[in-house]
Amino acid sequence: MLLYTVRRIFASILVLLASSVLVFVLVAQTVDPLAQFRTRQPPPPEEFFEQQRQALGLDKPILVRYWDWLTGIVQGDFGNNIAGNPVSDTIWVRLGVTARMVVLAMIIAVVLAVVVGVVTAVRKNKPSDYIATIISYILIALPVFWFAVLLKVFVAIKVNEWVGQTILYTASEESPGISVYESGWPLLKDRLQHLVLPTIALALISYAAWSRFQRASMLDVMSSEYMRFARAKGLPYRKVLLKHGLRNALIPTTTVVALGLGAIFGGAVITEQVFNWNGMGSYLIQQGLGQSDLNVVLAWLIVSSFFIVLFNLIADLLYAVLDPRIRLS
Repeated sequence: MLLYTVRRIFASILVLLASSVLVFVLVAQTVDPLAQFRTRQPPPPEEFFEQQRQALGLDKPILVRYWDWLTGIVQGDFGNNIAGNPVSDTIWVRLGVTARMVVLAMIIAVVLAVVVGVVTAVRKNKPSDYIATIISYILIALPVFWFAVLLKVFVAIKVNEWVGQTILYTASEESPGISVYESGWPLLKDRLQHLVLPTIALALISYAAWSRFQRASMLDVMSSEYMRFARAKGLPYRKVLLKHGLRNALIPTTTVVALGLGAIFGGAVITEQVFNWNGMGSYLIQQGLGQSDLNVVLAWLIVSSFFIVLFNLIADLLYAVLDPRIRLS
């Protein structure tokens, strides 16, 4: 297991390094930090653009720029934004805001997908199976931004009217200024109330597809010979289903969940816009893309790449736990 883990960590480092090269080259060729100055009337003189290129290091060869950027990333320095402020001072705060939603959404989506996938596989062609299938297809068809708007209009407003007070918030990650004068449980409660709707929007969209994979995987395992052999030996059905069936059926689902992290990050960008969250998504759109801020875009992409590679590494290690034969392959 140790050798297998070392191999997977080494491979993940190589993948992350290759992705950093691809990210830097593509962004450096497409994002122009001086674009905002070119549209001014009258335009600044050419000497101004030359000074800016030198100040931002745009006059250096792209390999030199990549090396300077990479060595800074390793030390936790993402460079400065176009206003001259360190990107690292902002991106970690924004990442913490986004992580509240993404982590909780992933946990909810995985638990729901596994439970519903197993139940619908066991109760194949029963009413509960058909109902779960219809709900999953509807959620898969719904764009995440539209589903988020539906939650704001038809869930938040109705629930708040029903209880007679605001318990579900539809904007921002916390009440304005509450972190200045509140702490502990009041602050946590406020953030949880703001977290409910965006988390549900992100979790249910992801759960819908994952549950279909879990159901298909479980059906495939249930028809295997070793499952029938375990039942023939007299083992209880529940024990056979959970110990022998579910463990093997989780392997494909683990792959889908790991690969789906990128989609969750993409969905978080849209969800943050709908609910007006000050997280990574709004930072990318408003500061990075909106102002053609090269270092902000690069920071967002490399941080996202890191977590995608990290979760794929965790998935690889889970394979070895679920099926020890993988360690020897």
